[in-house]
Amino acid sequence: MATSAARRIVLASTSKYRKSLLDRFGLAFETASPETDETALPDESPTATAERLALAKARAVRSRFPDALIIGSDQVAHLDGQVFGKPGTTDAAIGQLTRMSGRTVVFDTALCLLDAASGEYCVETVPTRVRFRELVDDEIRRYVDIERPLDCAGSAKSEGLGITLLEALSGDDPTALVGLPLIALARMLRASGVCLP
Repeated sequence: MATSAARRIVLASTSKYRKSLLDRFGLAFETASPETDETALPDESPTATAERLALAKARAVRSRFPDALIIGSDQVAHLDGQVFGKPGTTDAAIGQLTRMSGRTVVFDTALCLLDAASGEYCVETVPTRVRFRELVDDEIRRYVDIERPLDCAGSAKSEGLGITLLEALSGDDPTALVGLPLIALARMLRASGVCLP
C-alpha cells in the first residue's frame, strides 16, 4: 500500500463498539455506514463470510472517500456449524445464550484495510474461542434484561456484564472479541505509513 504521513482514515461502520475501540489510537478518523448485505453465501464458512463482509464494507464506502485508508470489519460467531448473528430481539438473545451454555463458541473477527486510492487491501481474521459456563434460565434472562445485548453477535458483551457468563477466553487480541482487532489494525496502519504510537 502507498505510504503517507497524513492519510484520511475512515471506519466503514456505524458500530459504537468499533468506534470506541478505534478511538484508542488517538487518530483523526471519520465513520461511514457501509449499507452492506450481511447474508452468508451458500456453503460459505464463517471465516470466509467474515472476511468477505469486512472487504465488502470497506469497498462500499470507497467512492465517497477516494483518497482514504478505509477500515472494514465483520464478526461471525459459530458453534458446530450454527452461526449466531446479532439477535435483534430478547427472545433470540435468550435462545442464543441457552444454546451456548456450557459450550465453546468461536468468534471470527475479520479486519480489512483498503487503500481507496490504489485499490490495494489486506484482510486478516482474528479468532477468539469463548467458553461459556453452564447458565441457568434465570441468569440468562437477568443478563439480557440488564445489558440488552441485542446488537452484538452471540448476545454477550465481554466488555460489560457479559463477562460474568464466561469461563474462559483465548485468542491473540482481546479487542477482536469486541469487534475490531486493534493489534492487527495497528500493524496494517503502520505498513500503510500511519505513525503509531
